[in-house]
Parts: sequence; structure tokens; C-alpha cells
Amino acid sequence: MKQRAYLVSALLALGVFSSPWARASSHREAPLIANDPLADNTDLYCFRSPDDPNFITIIASYIPAQLAFGGPNYASFGEGIRYEIHVDNDLNTPGDDVTYRFTFTKTNQDPTTFFNIRLGQQNLLTTYTMEKSTDGGATWTTGITNGVVPPPNIGARSIEGGAGLGAASYAALMTAAITNANTGETVYAGPSDDAFFVDLGGIFDLGDSPRQNSGGIVRDGLARTNVHSICIKVPINMLQKDGLSVSSAVNILDPDFVIGVWASASRPAMRTLNTTGGTYTESGNWIQVSRLGMPLTNEAVVPIGSKDLWNALTPYQDLANISTFGNYFYNPELALYMDDALFGGAVPAFAGLRVQRASLQGFDFGNGQSGLWPLKGSPAVAGTALDDAIFGTLLLPADNSPRSVDLWPIFHTGVPNLAPYQLATGKGGNPLAAGKPFINNFLPNGGDMLRLNMAVPVTQRTDPPFSSEGIIAAAVAGLLDPMYNGSTALQFIPNMDGFPNGRRLEDDVTRIELQAVGGIALAAIGLWMDDYNASNPNQSPVTNLLLNNLQYSTGVESNDAPFQTTFPYVAAPWRGTAI
Repeated sequence: MKQRAYLVSALLALGVFSSPWARASSHREAPLIANDPLADNTDLYCFRSPDDPNFITIIASYIPAQLAFGGPNYASFGEGIRYEIHVDNDLNTPGDDVTYRFTFTKTNQDPTTFFNIRLGQQNLLTTYTMEKSTDGGATWTTGITNGVVPPPNIGARSIEGGAGLGAASYAALMTAAITNANTGETVYAGPSDDAFFVDLGGIFDLGDSPRQNSGGIVRDGLARTNVHSICIKVPINMLQKDGLSVSSAVNILDPDFVIGVWASASRPAMRTLNTTGGTYTESGNWIQVSRLGMPLTNEAVVPIGSKDLWNALTPYQDLANISTFGNYFYNPELALYMDDALFGGAVPAFAGLRVQRASLQGFDFGNGQSGLWPLKGSPAVAGTALDDAIFGTLLLPADNSPRSVDLWPIFHTGVPNLAPYQLATGKGGNPLAAGKPFINNFLPNGGDMLRLNMAVPVTQRTDPPFSSEGIIAAAVAGLLDPMYNGSTALQFIPNMDGFPNGRRLEDDVTRIELQAVGGIALAAIGLWMDDYNASNPNQSPVTNLLLNNLQYSTGVESNDAPFQTTFPYVAAPWRGTAI
């Protein structure tokens, strides 16, 4: 609840808050991949390493909702699957600039037993090869061979016991599995706690989050479940397009330090079942079956009829398919349930989230409305990111596409440090004026990626202002905290390194994305909520509707296990005998 206390204190300091607080990523998100869990991306994280800020940590997790007691055939990385992490850092080069590929091999060390671990032997012992490409996949360099994957955390007899592995602890197995690649990275690949937290039951019960009429009961649907994670710690200069270290950044929002990251899984096109021995043969081209960039895109934005297609595309194909997918961001389904003129009353749990229908008494961001389109080509947008002469029609493409100026760039281009995408601080009531910079992760390739500006400093997890609200917490501080709102000068505001500028393990992405659909990003840049009267210069923009949005919570705000303070940062997997 640390972030809640911080936001409350900021509002109380201004005397504007008096009412009490109101009380997945991509797990099984598409029909086809739901039947292939070993190849199913669950989550992707990318953040500047808090204990070693010259490095970036990327974590790609797979195989959702593993039960720790799921014997005798425990989940593991699959053979015949290419697990890949992709990085784009330069718009002048097509496709990936850095790619990491992991393939896994399994061995039955003792096929005479039905136990997974016995007398120091593992079934299945899993190892991996890591390869790296820096030329779009044309050539590959092997960074790790025979990398160690820890076994499932079955129980004390299997892990520490003399009849099992005789390990000092499961934590010792994880530490021993951390490997330094000869290509310069540090890698862990193996089981971990599922770091994503969300009330899956409530969310998918027609948006019942926080649950209504439940007596206050909420449940983290992924609590005490495991995934398999690939964790890579990479020197910043190896990800920066010109090989520069972060000390060379011109400022903390240097655009040359922006990267886009996505993860995928691919399988051979053909699998033939053999008539004897329970074996199969695979052949044909490698086909992508799952991908993940921004959390919840395919799970809660793309509709069921297009989910399998989305998984088969790369982010570099997203712009070519904008006619299929664009409208899901320009006019998101969830916004229908945050609009009283449409179906707002049908989802009581979203009552605190109300998208702007008359911001500044002139701009309508309801689905199918014009948003900022009436300003298209006018002097008002000249010199801003919405000017066709600067970024073309990327950010203001058409009428009746109101969220093309906030939700679509958050997912598909990143946000530039250019008006109007600066805080309302210093704008004098004009949202299109220059304001206080607070984000720049602009990489306008049009693809769904997790974008991170590697120059932004780290907010230490033990710092009092650290918040799982990420950029929203940074925006609140930049607007309200006297330490930051006295000028439009660029300065580090805590949590500028949080989602959607990258994604830290602690970030409450479900809450942040629902608040964004409810218009919080528009409000941050000065397109205030409908109950703000633009003709009254004495009214605070921190109105009841804005407070309602800031107060919104799904009821599940943190992970059920503490994260590690050092690499690989993920929590250890749950133990089968502890559930």
C-alpha cells in the first residue's frame, strides 16, 4: 500500500482530498495458444537493474498457472520450441537489432522410477543453449551451452533430502544456475513464482473488479502459482544503438537510449506422431505461435476473433495490419463500460473510471467521437507531436478515433518528450503548450512492444515514494509536489522508471491500464476530467472525477511473494509441499 499512502499525502498536502478511499498479463490469452501452454508467453518485464544501474534486466516468462504440486509430470521449458527475446533500438535498421534465442533439451537420468527426483537423478534434467544475433537473425553467436535449469521445487525430501538432490536449499539451486554468457550477459532460466498479480476471477466476470457484493473478498488468481522465466541482465551499452554507456546520455530522457522489447515462442510447422514408442517427428519452417510486448494487449484489448492472428504476427507487421487492430486501441471496448452515455452502468466496478466526454468543455474522447481531431492541421497543433509535419498521421490519424492520441501511442509508439505529451505543470491551462517533461520512450515503429528509456534513473524499491503505480505516481508528483511542480525544468521524479516506461516486477499494470482507459493519461497532460470548469481559473483540476480515477483499485495491488533484491529478482517458485 506504499503507493497509496504516497498519493494520498500528495493530495492532502494541497488540501484537495477529503473523501475516504473506495474500496493477466497474457495467460491463456488466445484460443490456440491456450492448448499449447509450453509455448505460451505470460509476461514480459524490462527495467534498469536497481542494484546495478549500468545494466538492464529483461524477464520473459512462459507456461502459465503452474501448480507447484503438479506431479508426476511437472511443467518445464519445452523441446522443439524457440523461446526468443527481441530488442529494437534503431528505427534506421529493419526488424530486431538484438535477439536472444533459447532452446532446451531434456534428459531422463533414471527412467526406472516414477519420481521426478531420486538419489541425485532428475527426470527430466533440462539444459539450454542461448544464442545471440545482432544482425536481424542472419547470423548467430552461441553465448551459453549446457546452461542449467533448476528442477521443479517439489519438496524438502526431493530438494534438500539425502534421498533427493541433497542441495543446501532451493535458493542455492537458483544461484548455481545463474550463468555468465561469453557474449557478456548474465542469465537465469528456470522456475519462478508468477510475478503477475490480478483478480482474474473478477476481471473476467464481465469486469467485476473490484468485486461487487462479495463482502470485500478478492483473490489474486495467480497467487501461489509458478511460471518458467528467462532472465537476462545486459550491459546498457550492449543495448544502446551506438554502443554508448548510460553516462554518455545527454539527459535522463535522451531519445537515443530508448529500446523496444518483445518476446515470442515458435514451433516447427509440422509434427508427425509415430506409431510406436510415443514419439513424434517435427519438420518444416519455424512458425511463431505466441508473442508478448505490452501486458494485457491480446488478453484484454484484442477481441477473441483476432487473438490467434495477433499471436502469429510480429510487431513489425502491426502497422500493416492497422486496419484490423487499430480500432481496438482508438476505440477500446473497455471504454464502453466507463461511459455513462453508453454501457457505464453495466459494470459497477468501473464506476470510478469515467473517460472524458467534455474535457475543457470542448473535447470528447468517448468511443466513436472526435477527440482532438477538430484541431487537425490547425495552428494549435503546429510544432507538437500531433503536427503532420513532425510525425505524419501517426498520432492523429483520423476522425472518430479519439484514443489515437493516448492509448495507441502508449502501446504502439511510445510517448515522445514533446507537447502535448508533457505534464500540465506550467502549461497555463493550454494542454497543447509545453509543460514539464516526465516521459520519453518514443520508438515509433508502430509495433506492440514494451518500451524503456534506459537513461531514466532507478527508483529504489526501498525509497518512500516508490510506487507500483509507475508513471501515474510520477505524474501526480510532477503536478502536485512542490519539489517538482515549481518549474517546467527536466528533473528526475520518482517512478519515471515505472510502467509504461518499461515494466518493473512490482508495477500494478492491470490497475494502471484500466486507469489509462479511464482517461488518466489525458488528464495528466491537461485534458482534465469533465467536472473541471475551464472557465474558472480558481478551480483546482484535482476534481472528484480525477480523484475517483486515482482511488481506483482492483483490490489486488501487490504480488503474493517478495521479490529478490538481486538478479534474477523474481521470487523462488512455490514448493509443492507448501501449498
